[in-house]
Amino acid sequence: MRLLKFFWWSCVAVFCGLTLSFSGAFLYLSPGLPSVESLRSIQLQIPLRVYSSDNKLIAEFGEMRRSPIRFEDIPQDFIHALLAAEDDNFANHYGVDFTSLMRAATQLLSSGHIQTGGSTITMQVAKNFFLTNERSFSRKISEILLALQIERELSKNEIFELYVNKIYLGNRAYGIEAAAQVYYGKSIRETSLAQMAMIAGLPKAPSRYNPLINPERSMERRDWILGRMLKLGAIDQARHDSAVAEPVAVRHHVQPPELNAPYIAEMARAEMVGRYGSDAYTEGFRVTTTAPAALQEAANQSLHDGLISYDQRHGYRGPETRLPGLTREAWLQELSKHKSIGGLEPVIVSQVEKSGILVLDRSGQESPVAWDSMKWARQFLNTNSLGPRPQQPADVVQIGDLVRVEREAKDNNLLFRQIPAAQSALVSLDPQNGAIRALVGGFSFEQSNYNRAAQAKRQPGSSFKPFIYSAALDSGFTAASLVNDAPIVFQEAGMDEAWRPKNDNNTFLGPIRLREALYKSRNLVSIRLLQTIGIDYTLNYISNFGFNKQDLPRNLSLALGTANLTPLEIATGWTAFANGGYKIQPYLIERIDSRDGKALFVANPPRTAISANNLEEQNAVALSQDPNADIVKPVIAEQIVDERTAYILTNMLQDVIKRGTGRRALAMGRGDLAGKTGTTNESKDSWFSGYNADYVTTVWSGFDQPESLGRHEYGGTVALPIWMSYMSAALKDKPEHLPPEPAGLLTLRIDPMSGRAASPGAPDAYFELFKSEDSPPPTSELDGLAIPGSPLPADEAAPIDLF
Repeated sequence: MRLLKFFWWSCVAVFCGLTLSFSGAFLYLSPGLPSVESLRSIQLQIPLRVYSSDNKLIAEFGEMRRSPIRFEDIPQDFIHALLAAEDDNFANHYGVDFTSLMRAATQLLSSGHIQTGGSTITMQVAKNFFLTNERSFSRKISEILLALQIERELSKNEIFELYVNKIYLGNRAYGIEAAAQVYYGKSIRETSLAQMAMIAGLPKAPSRYNPLINPERSMERRDWILGRMLKLGAIDQARHDSAVAEPVAVRHHVQPPELNAPYIAEMARAEMVGRYGSDAYTEGFRVTTTAPAALQEAANQSLHDGLISYDQRHGYRGPETRLPGLTREAWLQELSKHKSIGGLEPVIVSQVEKSGILVLDRSGQESPVAWDSMKWARQFLNTNSLGPRPQQPADVVQIGDLVRVEREAKDNNLLFRQIPAAQSALVSLDPQNGAIRALVGGFSFEQSNYNRAAQAKRQPGSSFKPFIYSAALDSGFTAASLVNDAPIVFQEAGMDEAWRPKNDNNTFLGPIRLREALYKSRNLVSIRLLQTIGIDYTLNYISNFGFNKQDLPRNLSLALGTANLTPLEIATGWTAFANGGYKIQPYLIERIDSRDGKALFVANPPRTAISANNLEEQNAVALSQDPNADIVKPVIAEQIVDERTAYILTNMLQDVIKRGTGRRALAMGRGDLAGKTGTTNESKDSWFSGYNADYVTTVWSGFDQPESLGRHEYGGTVALPIWMSYMSAALKDKPEHLPPEPAGLLTLRIDPMSGRAASPGAPDAYFELFKSEDSPPPTSELDGLAIPGSPLPADEAAPIDLF
């Protein structure tokens, strides 16, 4: 009896001691425990995703790949698999499984170190959301206390959903949906029983049981889980045996972009970081850009093909490296160091034959390259000189050469290529509101993430002249005004030598109409125009187009396009010619949505009157369908150019394509195109800017470190073909569309020799557009003018030194 009493009181003492210890720990730790209620509003880290205007994925930014899934969408087989692996008593305990804890304690006492933590799924939720991975008794007690609170506050389904969306499962995958995408390339709902068991085995040790790294160990873990599911009655013997027999068919799946637009993705990322800071990468923002997939793909292909074409005109610069005499294994090792650039794959020449060559790619496969795709490869001597035409493949390559090939989309044949040394950029805008419809910043983002469309300041050359002509038209000149295309010399104080500007062909045409001077790109006419209307007036006028005055030279070279501007700035300025004189701002992000689909931002840029009317009509339709619909009230853009000036200039720029330096564009077979070429000194920069009422597109081509593109390379040979290829795709099946003719214009018959209204029966008279207040007098009134057709009387003409 005495022994029984001793045993009884000992048990009571132990119980009381444990109760007091637990109570003391609770009183000590509970003030520092976080609120479990916060789990209801917890924000899991979700990456930033950027989409095209038609919802094609462009890019994903963020360290954590996560796609949260609701409990209702989790397959029952996966629930059973995870419970079998982690917590088969989950449905019955209240956050803590004391049997598992006692087992863990026994293992600790017998072995001297922690083998298992005895944690339930609820305890793991407490640790993952609130605690660290520190192995200590205080952390474990906090975990237990939090688990008990979580069970009081949340349902089992809520706890399970939190767990499966939070856990790390290897390869940057957080949550079971992301893991299914990474390892199997499909949703968790589409995986097989064996694949679910494989994923369920990862939480214990994502690196140890990773099927990509340790397939054998991961299979052992998978089969153990399937056995547990069989023992617990979650599956029958037939399903168990079938799942165990399934091979581990796993590989690393990264959701590829549906649209290749890395420069646009980077611009969107930078803007989001500017708006939201580091939260941009974790808050699950969905960014919809203004660029549709079809236009961006057309821009990609046009720039790629244009640079390849230019590059092949200037010959083959030789292999990237030569590896003769090495083994196949050494070749493969070298190939692994090189990545594809702009769709050009690295390969090593393994055999040279009369009909072509065999090349070894990074996968170890040998494929033929036909001789026909190599005939362009004359030896590059310098920008203006090539070696003799090759007669056979051996004249171009030898065994062991590391070269580039491109796969044809239609039949997968390999074409002999090299990475272009020159670069290019393309930007296309909607002139009605400034939306960026396509943008390419270089040949390949993998090669260089420098965005030449938005960052590279280069001299635009003659593609800048329309801004000078616009200033002249708004100051009293007309398209029929005559300006002297004659030699001119400037000698200013401080100049060592006189400046003698010249036309590109070093010829002079004498008095010439502005229309003709523009489509013939006469430099001296542009200089005289600028000299006449004045530097200060012109700088103030041109800065209205959005240019920074600091980028505009304060001298007459401005007329020749010596400003330093980006293609995006040039395209933005040109939109005023295409939209009737409105100043718009380019923008890329159309909409930002939160993780739950709520619109956080909807773009409402300043727009033209026509665009504003269209938006009002859309609002009316939306309100008729839903009185509570969200609508955007349009903002009218500032009018910076007389709409009549914009219309006349567009008409003049159409002549650049019909009869001037942009005649190649006639091959497009459209009558609604206007544009201007631009070529800087020594052909270091090649430009073409052009438009109709739907798109304004600017293309630049050149070298990153300025050097000549070649003696016979101009805006019309390098940039214009890229522009034509893109605009042909962009305008395919679209009707011709020019800005509407505004009121206040007159069409008069003009004498080409005088620029005045032609008398009846005058030979060679032609029709010209004028503002009503600027219509010229008849040819009979020529007295007192320095040049017939000039708006300036003789005594106001600027001084000009002729030689």
